[in-house]
Amino acid sequence: MNDSTRAESATEASTQSGSEAALPLTIAKPFRLQWEAAQNAHVLLYPEGMVKLNQSAGEILKRCDGTRDLDTLIAELEQAFNATGIGTEVRAFIADAHRRGWLE
Repeated sequence: MNDSTRAESATEASTQSGSEAALPLTIAKPFRLQWEAAQNAHVLLYPEGMVKLNQSAGEILKRCDGTRDLDTLIAELEQAFNATGIGTEVRAFIADAHRRGWLE
């Protein structure tokens, strides 16, 4: 994702309504998230192939199990990685993942 795409995604994500942000995040069918030791990365498997994820994407998507809304996911990531102010980037990634059909 280039800087222009990130900026567009962040703008789009920040305009989400509160009700959309409160919905639990879930990996969409037919995708399946798993750790792939041969790739040393999380991957999204689907019938036609595989998407190798970077570490950040894997950490975000493995938390999209239907039990967390976006704000909870961001709070967990900030706590797990002792980071603050990552909400804009996480929201941009989630918006991109929705556009790609990875999330319901």
